[in-house]
Amino acid sequence: MNILDLIGRKNELFVDDVGSSESRLCSIIQESSFLVLGGAGTIGQSVVKEIFKRNPRKLHVVDISENNLVEVVRDIRSSFGYIDGDFQTFALDIGSIEYDAFIQNDGKYDYVLNLSALKHVRSEKDPYTLMRMIDVNVFNTDKTIQQSIEHGSKKYFCVSTDKAANPVNMMGASKRIMEMFLMRRSETIDISTARFANVAFSDGSLLHSFNQRIQKFQPIVAPSDIKRYFITPKESGELCLMSCLLGENRDIFFPKLSKDLHLMTFSEIAMRYLRSVGYEPYVCKSEDEARDLVKTLPEHGKWPCLFTNSDTTGEKDFEEFYTENEVLDMQRYSSVGVIKNEPVYDNKKLAFFEQEISKIKLSKQWVKQRIVEVFNQMIPDFGHKETGKYLDGKM
Repeated sequence: MNILDLIGRKNELFVDDVGSSESRLCSIIQESSFLVLGGAGTIGQSVVKEIFKRNPRKLHVVDISENNLVEVVRDIRSSFGYIDGDFQTFALDIGSIEYDAFIQNDGKYDYVLNLSALKHVRSEKDPYTLMRMIDVNVFNTDKTIQQSIEHGSKKYFCVSTDKAANPVNMMGASKRIMEMFLMRRSETIDISTARFANVAFSDGSLLHSFNQRIQKFQPIVAPSDIKRYFITPKESGELCLMSCLLGENRDIFFPKLSKDLHLMTFSEIAMRYLRSVGYEPYVCKSEDEARDLVKTLPEHGKWPCLFTNSDTTGEKDFEEFYTENEVLDMQRYSSVGVIKNEPVYDNKKLAFFEQEISKIKLSKQWVKQRIVEVFNQMIPDFGHKETGKYLDGKM
């Protein structure tokens, strides 16, 4: 299965830019130490591999998932073997006291890359998961930046999202608020970030679920009206690495739109996927029909699908990497655009956010609407799209 074929492309996006910067990237990496947070997710693993294969002096990887860290090591050893530098993994929650002790005991890293995030739109379905999303996406980021400052790191990178541009869901808005906190910290340490599209077949994504549905003999379901940009896991790692090592303070890297990067519907990719694994899509009219036909259709070379219009909370009709108010540098790279930022932030707003969220937590009783109100104070033009329906209510 060729991921590029499935997302309608023939060429990788960043080949020329990475190629022209290769000697500089290698030189920096071979002389430097790295800490990758959230390094066992799809993007994190891709970043870890991009660093490892260029022979870093020190590479430590932290992730909350013990099992995924095991796979990181197996993948690294099977693909690249070994390096002379110090390579270790740690199964830690970066919000925990154990992580704080780990940093206090070592903490000497030239570059800290934070790929940890609650990334799903569905994470706003209940107020408790939503609060954890705020902790992970905003407060853990701010905490780990402060720790990087205290230990003399040269640069901090964290991943943002295209959904932070004109956000309509709480996940995108949390990342937009995170960017506000970054601007404050950027006066003390160099920080860069990246916004990019859906990472094709990343863990937990709809495309990733196609593999599970086939393995479990279950129907494939996808929205027919939602269009997204897709990049490969390798491309996500390359973009993060370029932003971290080549980006200037406060830069936000994003993929330039081109003939190789265009919007596709999930239903179109679903049909491409099924044909790539030897099945002809059979479009059903209901969940019941799809569940029933999966018992018989596969033996005839067909697979039941259900394609519907999206009506769930927070789904944006299209994706965008920047807003009309942001300053762009489109000349530096052939396939990467850069948003240029000044250290503009409102200390009173940031203090308000910290205080209000703290008050809500202390009560141990909160509803989603209260958190939405706080977000609206932070982002006055926040166009939160609430339908009362969530993806957990669908097949």
